Amino acid sequence: MLPHPFPYQGSKRLLAASIAGLWPRPIRVLYEPFAGSAAMALFALAHGLCERVVLGERLPELAGLWQRILSDPQGLADHYARLWPEPAGYNAVRERFNRQRDPADLLYLLLRCVKAAVRFDRAGNFNQSADLRRVGRQPEALRRDLLQVQALLAGRAEVRCADWLTTLADAEPADLAYLDPPWQGTSVGRDPRYYQGLSREDLTAGLVQLRQRGLRFALSYDGVRGETSFVAAFPPELRLEHQLLAAGRSAQATLLGLQEDTQESLYLAR
Repeated sequence: MLPHPFPYQGSKRLLAASIAGLWPRPIRVLYEPFAGSAAMALFALAHGLCERVVLGERLPELAGLWQRILSDPQGLADHYARLWPEPAGYNAVRERFNRQRDPADLLYLLLRCVKAAVRFDRAGNFNQSADLRRVGRQPEALRRDLLQVQALLAGRAEVRCADWLTTLADAEPADLAYLDPPWQGTSVGRDPRYYQGLSREDLTAGLVQLRQRGLRFALSYDGVRGETSFVAAFPPELRLEHQLLAAGRSAQATLLGLQEDTQESLYLAR
């Protein structure tokens, strides 16, 4: 199993082999502009599928966390070890993060929050509660993974704090963009959850731009949960190949007290 520095709801770590197995080859640079936990970039480098990766994130503290993983994994591990395993201190760390925006505090919150379900309020403050049923990642296990991830990325990764289209501004036809934006249901409405959402209209407009530039991309978006289909209807002129990948039990359904299997869509522009 590949090392992973932190969990992130929606991570494609368990689907990485299925997703990458459908990618066009060869790939010069893999762009992951909705990086999150960068599961696909780590998988691609570990399996020799690309020469370099570019990780993009709109959330400055998450982009900063990736920068710190590249530059100071030992410091991040030390910070986490000092905070672990006192769950009573979680709220104090969350309040401090919302004031100071230290990426090291964000790492602690990601490792200790409920079901790795990241939540931000409309003011941009982290507001998810602590998961009191578990003690979080063991410090030495985290240290090991941080060091292994840094070694995997060293000299082959660039981190950008930018929106997805800006991150992809210098991508070329020999590259591949792996896109894993927030789903429509988590981007709009009364409970947007993420730091910044992305409407279906803006996503579609951006995909048109990528097609016009002759760029290859793979898009994880929507899918089927139980008997309910959320499959998007993208314009036929995008010429997207659609695949459904079995993704096991739905995390969102579990949060709602349901037991439903899910299939995730993968759209390919070759």
